[in-house]
Amino acid sequence: MAAITAAMVKELRDKTGAGMMDCKTALSANDGNMEAAVDWLRAKGLSKAAKKAGRVAAEGLVAVSVQGNEGVVVEVNSETDFVARNPEFQALAKTIADVALERGGDVDALLGHHYPGGGSVQDAIANAIATIGENMTLRRVAALKVSSGLTGSYVHGAIADGLGKIGVIVALESTGKSDELAALGRQLAMHVAATNPVALDLASVAPDVLEREKAILAEKNAGKPEHVLAKITESGLKSYAKEYCLLEQAYIHDGSKSVAQVLKEIEGKVGAPVQLTGFARFALGEGIEKEEQDFAAEVAAAGGTTG
Repeated sequence: MAAITAAMVKELRDKTGAGMMDCKTALSANDGNMEAAVDWLRAKGLSKAAKKAGRVAAEGLVAVSVQGNEGVVVEVNSETDFVARNPEFQALAKTIADVALERGGDVDALLGHHYPGGGSVQDAIANAIATIGENMTLRRVAALKVSSGLTGSYVHGAIADGLGKIGVIVALESTGKSDELAALGRQLAMHVAATNPVALDLASVAPDVLEREKAILAEKNAGKPEHVLAKITESGLKSYAKEYCLLEQAYIHDGSKSVAQVLKEIEGKVGAPVQLTGFARFALGEGIEKEEQDFAAEVAAAGGTTG
């Protein structure tokens, strides 16, 4: 009997899209012969997922799971919006979020974690692909945690509890009243969903983004003295912060105040200082290049005609 290594199992998974345990069983049943193991999986109907793997998966669901002082948001993609209404797919997305909340980790680590009912998260996705018939991917995961306080959340376009098109979590560090913090957390999460900030404050903006903003300001004001340009740049970055940095943005529930001012004012109501330490916002399919479909051309082709 040939020794079955982890590398062999991975290679077979890459070839077939089958689950880890199925790949190991296939290799064991075929004395480590890779091609025979592929045929074995095909005969068992366990390599269906591989046929779907090349398709663009830009639909699906964003799932949020929170408990007390920690929370996670994950994006699980499918090919069509129709699948997002499938109870099995909804259960998959929600359970993956719950696993992420309990076990943590990045996408690769999460895929390897145990999935309730048996196998790994990767196995559960592969099984869903084979059952539902569409390519699916666990695209990303983000987690937040505070030592005291709580994580607030909001799901926009929710089709079920914790599932929708946009998912947001915000972390509030405070020893104040939990009910007041919970209400604040939800309102702040709604704000993030609406405004899509790039960072908490100017100091948290990625250096390359800041340099690009500075370069734009410099180009707009080319030829002006250095000391004038410095003041223009400082003013320009403050304006940028008010538009794109969460703490400086005008609060959507009261446009006369910034988020930072709202946090300061609510401390009396909460009974303790409140610090917004982080946020995560996932919008379904953002950044994925979707295949453009010409519906008219498809109809014409189906009817045997051309434009």
